[in-house]
This record gives sequence, C-alpha cells and structure tokens, in this order.
Amino acid sequence: QVHLLESGGGLVQPGGSLRLSCAASGNIGRLHLMGWHRQAPGKQRELVATVTSGGDTVFADSVKDRFIISRIAPKNSIELRMNSLKPENTAVYFCNARGLMRDGLRLTDFSSWGQGTQVTVSS
Repeated sequence: QVHLLESGGGLVQPGGSLRLSCAASGNIGRLHLMGWHRQAPGKQRELVATVTSGGDTVFADSVKDRFIISRIAPKNSIELRMNSLKPENTAVYFCNARGLMRDGLRLTDFSSWGQGTQVTVSS
C-alpha cells in the first residue's frame, strides 16, 4: 500500500498565504504524479494542481496565478504554496498520488488519497 501524510492548512485571512505538504510512503515502485484536489461543502471534488515526476505542472484556472506546486525533499513529497487566498478557496484539500506499486515481484497501478486537511479563508 501507499500512504499519504498531509500537513499544513488552517485558518487564514483573505489575501494571506498557506503551505500544504504531502509525503508518500510505502511500497512505491515508481511515482508518476502527485497533486492536490479540494472539496468545498456541497460541491464536487475538483483538481487544484498536480506535478509529474518530470516536473510538469497543471493548475486549475482559478488558482494558476496564485498557487505554486513543487516537488520537495524528502523524496516523494510535494508542497503547495497558496498565495492571495480568497474565501472561495475554503475547502478540504486532499493529496493524491499515482504511480506503480510493488506487489511482490510485480508492479501494479495505484492511486492513493490522503485524509484531507481543512483550509479556511475568513476574516
């Protein structure tokens, strides 16, 4: 299994910044992509940002000028830096990782989710 440990989040005023981190551990054979999704009350989960093993990034249109996603040390860890936060960014943020997992002598596809961390933007 592959486990994701999330950290960061909390309460911040509009215009403020927060940093989310996520570390993947377990039987990882190869990590293709990691990223963050979010789910606001009454809404579907949506993509926020992803980064591939090669460093390619994808952002939701609503955040691409304000958020930065990057791979960080230690290995298999990412960081999402959120700047100029708005009340509409309030949501539970979930880390996701996809790749190949070691299963005995085989490599099998996996997609794992973290438990989520609350981000609240409010004055």
